[in-house]
Amino acid sequence: MHQLIIIGAGPAGLTAGLFAEQYGIDFLLMGKISDSTVNQAHLVENYPGAKPMTGPQLIKKFQKSLAVKIKEEQVKEISRKKDKTFQVITNKGNYQSQAIILALGMQIRKLGIKNEEKFLNKGIFYHTPNDIRWLKNKITAVIGGGDTALTTALKLADQAKKVYLIHRRDEFRGAPLLVKRVKKRDNIEIVYSAQVAEAKGKKSLEKIILNNQKELSLNNLFIEIGGIPNIYLCRGLKVKMENSFVVTDKSQMTNLAGLFAAGDMTIYPLKLIVTATSQGAMAATGAYIYLKSISKN
Repeated sequence: MHQLIIIGAGPAGLTAGLFAEQYGIDFLLMGKISDSTVNQAHLVENYPGAKPMTGPQLIKKFQKSLAVKIKEEQVKEISRKKDKTFQVITNKGNYQSQAIILALGMQIRKLGIKNEEKFLNKGIFYHTPNDIRWLKNKITAVIGGGDTALTTALKLADQAKKVYLIHRRDEFRGAPLLVKRVKKRDNIEIVYSAQVAEAKGKKSLEKIILNNQKELSLNNLFIEIGGIPNIYLCRGLKVKMENSFVVTDKSQMTNLAGLFAAGDMTIYPLKLIVTATSQGAMAATGAYIYLKSISKN
């Protein structure tokens, strides 16, 4: 029986692990660094105290701050036992704990256009690889209007001959500084108030059709339209939700005593690394206070 199990190895989960170590909590940290959306970030410039660096570089710094080894196991199910402890079932075994912190982030949101699955990894991608030299002199497109779409367009423009940035609205919701940078790049063409309706090609992607019937010939399409919170482990626990996000109190505890949540899967609107880390710290602190309270009973 462990005191705490942290599920998720992104900024929220790793920060929760760091604070759990400092509190002297007996805990396990489960997850894969590679699954974190931060691991896909081209450049992180808004994390206090850190110089601009890639997502993989930053997440490695997070990992190095921990003494504990991450258990790279896939959690299949969480159940609440009669004694109010938790059972965690993974692909490799069963574990028990008195408290849990969920820090599962979000999963990719698909576009839902015709032939999207047909050309997946054959011209259509949901993540931008770190090495984009293969895009040199290619024509590519990015769909989205947030920070991730803007940074992806800037990254691709370093190699690609031309980048179309397609947004369904007439203005971006991303950071003004990123918008300014995008507009300054000669090889980025912004396509406002448009949506992709269909992807076409023979063996790989060759063109896309917009909802205004305009056709764009290109080699690759990168979809950056946000994500859906990973709440699959909450379904059997009757966790309170709002718009598919987990609702927590100020200590990051859910409506279920001993179950905490942190990061992008929570209802908090600002989905940034700095908010994920602060919630991870709060969740570990909340778990520490909770564990102390039940030890007195």
